[in-house]
Amino acid sequence: YTVFSVLLIASLSLLWSQEKISPNYRVGPQDVIEITVFGHPEFTRSVRISEEGKIPFAFLDEIEINGLTRLEIEHKIKEAVDEILLVDAQVIVSIKEFHSQKVSLFGAVGTQGQYELDGPETLLSLLSKAGGINESAGEYIIVIRQLPDKTTRSLKISIHDLMMKGDPTLDIPLQTNDKINVPKDELVKIYFVGEVNSTGVLEVKRSKIPMLHQAIIQKGGFTPKAAQKRVMIKRMGPDGQEQILIFNVRAILKGRKKDVPLKENDTIYVPETIF
Repeated sequence: YTVFSVLLIASLSLLWSQEKISPNYRVGPQDVIEITVFGHPEFTRSVRISEEGKIPFAFLDEIEINGLTRLEIEHKIKEAVDEILLVDAQVIVSIKEFHSQKVSLFGAVGTQGQYELDGPETLLSLLSKAGGINESAGEYIIVIRQLPDKTTRSLKISIHDLMMKGDPTLDIPLQTNDKINVPKDELVKIYFVGEVNSTGVLEVKRSKIPMLHQAIIQKGGFTPKAAQKRVMIKRMGPDGQEQILIFNVRAILKGRKKDVPLKENDTIYVPETIF
């Protein structure tokens, strides 16, 4: 191979390795970059960017590169090398490790933690990396984002619309320091005693606690002996005292009364009719 061919192959190899990285990615502290100056091994090295956003470079003390793109760094290093050697240097910079731009993911997902952004990343692609959303998830994803003025904004995204309907407007691009929370929708219990076809515990998600009539249907409905006009709900009141509420479910079935919202840990007692 000629020297030109070797240089060309090396250049293309470095460029191909950077294809998946956004040209707009801006480096920051703790990122690692690799600098190649062809024909000048004294300038070729891998360096970690300091917390001040600088790198040591050859005969110069330090070069400030915080917030620059790969191409901007190449241009800045080329200017420095040209000034030292009085040549038209060939410089290629590649980003080897990404540590400065991160998002946090927590809640009902496969793997919680911090994820490094090594290029364009959307909400769905991050969730895929994390192993997806698990069964304990609620109905929404909350994205907390810091704005340039240091205030925060909260985005509420429907999991159903994002993942089932595939609404592309909800697959938002992520930004550095985003905090993504997939809140858990924990199972709660409602208890059934008396004349229903399946007594015992009904477990439902907290966000989907059924109404009284709906819950009775989920437990198999009334037995033939049920006193449908005297269905009792026992629940703990705000003052810590037990409350007993009585409802005419037959009137609810006929549309004369509104259905009754239930609460976590309610006990529904369906007495036996006396006739």
